[in-house]
Amino acid sequence: MAAVTSTASLCPAAAGGLSSSSPFSRKPSSKRLQQAASTVCHCRPARVEGLDRRDALLGIVLSTAVAPLLAPAGALADEATTESQEGFTTYEDEANKFSIQVPQGWLVGAGEASGIKSVTAFYPEQAAADSNVSVAITGIGPDFTSLKSFGDVDAFAEGLVNGLDRSWQRPPGLAAKLIDSRAANGLYYLEYTLQNPGERRRHIVSAIGMAFNGWYNRLYTVTGQYIDDDDSEKYRPQIEKAVRSFRLT
Repeated sequence: MAAVTSTASLCPAAAGGLSSSSPFSRKPSSKRLQQAASTVCHCRPARVEGLDRRDALLGIVLSTAVAPLLAPAGALADEATTESQEGFTTYEDEANKFSIQVPQGWLVGAGEASGIKSVTAFYPEQAAADSNVSVAITGIGPDFTSLKSFGDVDAFAEGLVNGLDRSWQRPPGLAAKLIDSRAANGLYYLEYTLQNPGERRRHIVSAIGMAFNGWYNRLYTVTGQYIDDDDSEKYRPQIEKAVRSFRLT
């Protein structure tokens, strides 16, 4: 990774929840998908105390800030995936039951963070800190049986983005703006922007899903992010396609 950004610069709420020395692991090269999937996440199958609605939303907020903290990975994503559409490969995690299409040649990293059970991130080597896609998994309580437990997609999106926004403070803080929200394929899709005063605007596209793994309900947060600038067209189509391709398996 060329650079590491501060969590506080992206989301003030995440500053206390993530350590700058998060134990993200270096991914070994592998020719077989099964080997890669078995090592992508270090979660142990154990019963955990379920999170309430506020904590679950905080987990989504934290997942937005996790990917820039990844240490350099040692393997290309296409070494651990199967070939898919032209220019993309399908990454399948059998342990965590999801698949996602990522651009060929992107790096992959995995690890754990406070409040999040596992994180897998994909990013281009030359712009890893600014443009990436991550999949974060958070344990949630048994009362949350579906995404509708959080409300409909519009209420969910507004609550999340309004919770991030600090532009009303004096002096103004992080500005968060909701662009779009919709439900499809059993997932919630969100699009919004984040911008700290004096910094470039970060564009976020996200997919939210839920599943049960036999021990506890899990909230999946897929976050694609890129900087809104003249170079955004280089990564925006790839990131949007990757987020849209996410499926629970």
